[in-house]
Amino acid sequence: MSIHEPGDSPEHPAGAPATRDQPDPRHDLQLAKDAAFSAFYRATVRALVGFLVNQGASVHVAADIAQDTMLSAYERWHTIDHPRAWVHTIASRALVRRIASCDEQPVEQVPEPTSLLADPDAITAWEARHDLLPVLRSLPPRQRQVLAWALSGFTPGDIAEQLGMNDDAVRASLYKARRAVAEAIKAREEGQ
Repeated sequence: MSIHEPGDSPEHPAGAPATRDQPDPRHDLQLAKDAAFSAFYRATVRALVGFLVNQGASVHVAADIAQDTMLSAYERWHTIDHPRAWVHTIASRALVRRIASCDEQPVEQVPEPTSLLADPDAITAWEARHDLLPVLRSLPPRQRQVLAWALSGFTPGDIAEQLGMNDDAVRASLYKARRAVAEAIKAREEGQ
């Protein structure tokens, strides 16, 4: 008579780690988590940088915040229900904290290229191609924030929920921001 549970053997008692012959379900779950996050990262990170730039961040700051946000998302991946909204919210809050802090030390050059900024010298050219950035940066902070969320594909209801605002307040800020951008475009076209 055996003292082991049914299905146990002396070589593989219950609770023992899996061997090469037996797959480890924890390893499979980790692989699935990594694959899901990797797909999300590739589909989201560049748009997240653009979202932060639309809110007034420099490309360098936006890339740093996006990377930090994605790291936090990976660490909490199994608890996040709506990852796209979550990373936009966390990144937006991080940008507000960065803007409000005064401990930033400017540097003349980016110390090393990153995967998001493979060619730091190309940033100036990129910003020049996006000639509406100065207009967006001239908007009041709330209008700029709401417009950045809208440009990232969020509805006014989504924006209100993520920013803890009233739907009508979001719509009003979005209306004012769009009107200001339209006026700036019209003035620029008339001046050319």
